[in-house]
Amino acid sequence: MPYSINVNGAVREVDVDADTPMLWVLRDVVGLTGTKYGCGVAMCGACTIHVDGKARRACFTPVSNVGSAQIRTIETLHETAVGQALQRAWRELDVVQCGYCQSGQLMSAAALLEANPRPSDDDIDMVMAGNICRCGTYGRIRAGIHLAARYLNESTTGSGQ
Repeated sequence: MPYSINVNGAVREVDVDADTPMLWVLRDVVGLTGTKYGCGVAMCGACTIHVDGKARRACFTPVSNVGSAQIRTIETLHETAVGQALQRAWRELDVVQCGYCQSGQLMSAAALLEANPRPSDDDIDMVMAGNICRCGTYGRIRAGIHLAARYLNESTTGSGQ
């Protein structure tokens, strides 16, 4: 069945079954492979994308449920101020170890910071609990989110570098 979906600001025409998960639409049909397959049951967070700014698991979001929503994937996260702040913090703190989960981690962190620009440790832990890191870099991920929040807050108050 044909669907028109808005991915990273471009309308894409795809012809897939209604129950095809967005993960496979993005990876196999659209060719955006930054969104990773982890568990296939929405438990690990590796496949996190944004649907109208909200973090969603692409492996459990059928294309038929997307409608006219704006889909953002890791491929364009750097185009946002939040994405730039997260990438800067991730680099500075050496957050990544193996890197497989990082697209999902960054997408969840970005949705958090868009909704809550000054998250507490509890806020971060609650939102990020659904993202599994086999390497166990949770402390660095939390520190990276705090640092990115600081960069964002500095840039909005004019006291940045």
